[in-house]
Amino acid sequence: MIKPYQHLNRFFICLAVFFYGETALAQEAVVKIEIDPAITFQTIEGFGASDAWTCQFAGLWPAEKREKMADLLFSTQTTKTGQPLGIGLNMWRFSIGGGSAAQGKASDIGDEWRRQYAFLQPDGRYDWNAMPGQTWFLKAAKTRGVKQFIGFVNSPHVLFTKNGKAYSTDGNCNLNFDKLPQFAEYLVTTIKGIKKTTGIELNYLSPANEPQWKWNEHNQEGCPYNNIELAQLYRGVNEAFVKNQVKTKIQIGEAGQLDYLYDNGNATKGNQAYQFFNASSPNYVGNLSHIDQSISGHSYFTTSPEQKFITVRKKTAEAVAQIKGLRYWMSEYCVLGDDVLKGEKRDLGMVTALFIAKLIHHDLVLSNATSWQWWLAVSAGDYKDGLVYIDKNKTDGQVYDSKLLWALGNYSRFIGAGSKRLQVKTIEEKVPQVYVSSYLQNKKLVTVAVNPTENDLDLDIDVKGNEQSFVQTYVTSAEYSLSPYKQYQDTKRVRVPAKSITTILSN
Repeated sequence: MIKPYQHLNRFFICLAVFFYGETALAQEAVVKIEIDPAITFQTIEGFGASDAWTCQFAGLWPAEKREKMADLLFSTQTTKTGQPLGIGLNMWRFSIGGGSAAQGKASDIGDEWRRQYAFLQPDGRYDWNAMPGQTWFLKAAKTRGVKQFIGFVNSPHVLFTKNGKAYSTDGNCNLNFDKLPQFAEYLVTTIKGIKKTTGIELNYLSPANEPQWKWNEHNQEGCPYNNIELAQLYRGVNEAFVKNQVKTKIQIGEAGQLDYLYDNGNATKGNQAYQFFNASSPNYVGNLSHIDQSISGHSYFTTSPEQKFITVRKKTAEAVAQIKGLRYWMSEYCVLGDDVLKGEKRDLGMVTALFIAKLIHHDLVLSNATSWQWWLAVSAGDYKDGLVYIDKNKTDGQVYDSKLLWALGNYSRFIGAGSKRLQVKTIEEKVPQVYVSSYLQNKKLVTVAVNPTENDLDLDIDVKGNEQSFVQTYVTSAEYSLSPYKQYQDTKRVRVPAKSITTILSN
């Protein structure tokens, strides 16, 4: 038997569906967000990735396929329906190899995909055609609007190492410091040669990478340094830059994990922000003419448990903030593995994409990173280390995009260089797990929301002192790849789908 009040219930349900559609019945959470444009934090410099390893071969693939890779990474164009062709990276890292590829098997680096070419040849001459794949990507990046280029060195060229190899035999620094002037001159010649042959002047040079590790397993190029050795290296390179009137800035740090930037208990290799940028340190180089006022670290091994995730990033921000004018770059990351997610097996889907989107959020919001850079732009491996994937073939194969690529694009495509991060507050204490950050550039507001939960939710966004008259969202999810999603006339109820990254653009 149907009771009288049940007729009323059905009537109101039907009325709601008639006026508001089926969504009226869904009980999605509404999260109230307050954005204050008057309270700003770091100025964003950009988002990037590196050409390491794979691009030396991928840059030689058939034109149509390598153009597709470059479009996915750098393009700011859209289709007629508004679908972005790429994620608009504006920083590109060029690997200045240590010459292990020219040594072949004698390099002791077994996987030829991890050996690196160099313009400097074993006989001491320079061959500007020796790195055609990487050079192609340099030019492709510039053509698509990339403005910032970073040259980075994993190992000194084998002509300047102690053992004649691009890795350390004993886990100690492998640079022959008697040859530091020649190594520095080699870097100058490389920078000038790249400019002459491509028209690209490297904005930054990073002369050492992850100096805390021993680099003695000869799986890839690498060189250890302690802080005293790094300071000597930086001074030597700076002297060569001054002598040769090179405009490129020296970007330092590249700490193997973030806690090496502050006092992590390692007296010889840690506390790098203080060591290199505090005038009372014997390793102070912050006053040298070509040292960029930034320090970089890598987010590896600091993503779990949750409290460590948060604490490490807050301490990184605190250490950098103690040095007036110092900026922080998160200059390398891929999934190596921790308690949450393992690095093995490539993942083109949303699991890795959501994990990295949360990481980007924390690196920007807790660490105040002004730049965020991924490791391999293009990967041929069965590993979670690439944005674009290709078959492991030197000359041809298939090109695969990934949800991780598009998730990074939710940030990189829309948060332009010069954007200011704004204060974002969640009004209620108990809300669904959602990570929201917001950025302002030229009166345009970019808000990124990461929703890792199983449920759709709506954001009620209050921009203090400003009414938002037109809103466009872009979504990356299992169904969408940085696709235009919905438009609104205000920000009172902006849909953020389950397991998605959503970018909200407004004026």
